[in-house]
Amino acid sequence: MQIDILTLFPDIALGPLNESMMKRAQEGGIVQIFAHDLRDWTTDKHRKTDDYLCGGGQGMLLKPEPIFAAVEELRRENSFVVLLTPQGKVFKQATALELSSQNHLIFICGHYEGVDHRVVEELVDLELSLGDYVLTNGALPAAVVTDAIVRLLPGALGDSRSSEDESFSDPNLLEAPSYTKPIDFRGLKVPEVLLSGHHSKISEWKREQARLRTQANRPDLLH
Repeated sequence: MQIDILTLFPDIALGPLNESMMKRAQEGGIVQIFAHDLRDWTTDKHRKTDDYLCGGGQGMLLKPEPIFAAVEELRRENSFVVLLTPQGKVFKQATALELSSQNHLIFICGHYEGVDHRVVEELVDLELSLGDYVLTNGALPAAVVTDAIVRLLPGALGDSRSSEDESFSDPNLLEAPSYTKPIDFRGLKVPEVLLSGHHSKISEWKREQARLRTQANRPDLLH
């Protein structure tokens, strides 16, 4: 897989992706990740990427010219273009799974008041939002979405089962609590069932704990 990120802040997008499993996935040839400065596709001496809103309004808007030029240069026949924007579909694990099957992803990172809507109309296959809040720009969301996708690629995680038994593997349940050694820490003990070696009882305990945790933290998932 190849991922191209179009942003005014390439270092912000790449920072989290050059560490840990994301770094190993790139070194292992599982994915190629590039972050491009949108200013590289401007044509004026000031490298201007934004302008005032037509019809008035607060703030500035990313101009269509550099975005069109960048996408048209990078896009291939099988490319899938995603815009990171507060107006997009809320990103979920199921979406990460769908995107992990793509061969080439191009992420457009919004900034200021967003992008000229002609970009959405002509270039974008999917608008994505991390949630019901607004960030300064789309570079961090692009990194978050990239991380969620790459860890689903074969070979990206040390154990292929790691992505199968976690929160949102079942879209209606969070992951059950987990414990490690020491067994007794400051009087706080690991539940005995996890030490029993009885796999069916452990599975039953995990299912019930996942339900209780979901009920406490995300009851909307249960409905």
